Amino acid sequence: MHFCKLKKILLASLLSALPFATFAEEIGSVDTVFKVFGPDHKIVVEAFDDPDVNNVTCYLSRSKTGGIKGGLGLAEDTADAAISCQQVGPIELNDRIKRSPKKPHVVFQKRTSLVFKKLQVVRFYDPKRNTLVYLTYSDKMIEGSPKNALSAVPIMPW
Repeated sequence: MHFCKLKKILLASLLSALPFATFAEEIGSVDTVFKVFGPDHKIVVEAFDDPDVNNVTCYLSRSKTGGIKGGLGLAEDTADAAISCQQVGPIELNDRIKRSPKKPHVVFQKRTSLVFKKLQVVRFYDPKRNTLVYLTYSDKMIEGSPKNALSAVPIMPW
């Protein structure tokens, strides 16, 4: 009985990462810890475009665990990340974003462990200040992390 429940939880966690097809483009990386076997620990800098808002690009820096486990994709990355988002052209918000400003919209996810942990970026809209707010944080099936980073993009005439 418990084995069936565990299989369902594992399947649900694997499928939960599928709907988000936003991919990040690696801009570069720096090594932080030398590892004799496997890749070094590093900080990776990636860029992705908001899938729902044209002309907003976010730059995300995150830790990437190296070593043998990291090289095989079995290591769990730490919850350390930073984000900076910019307007890169004219922005027009769709009605869905305007209608639910306080509701977080997931704009990016990246798996940071084999199954249970992911780094997320969510977007809020602040209509009073006409600003898009992007929050990055890490969550886990059982317990997430309070570490987070924030970036705000005031919507300006282009």
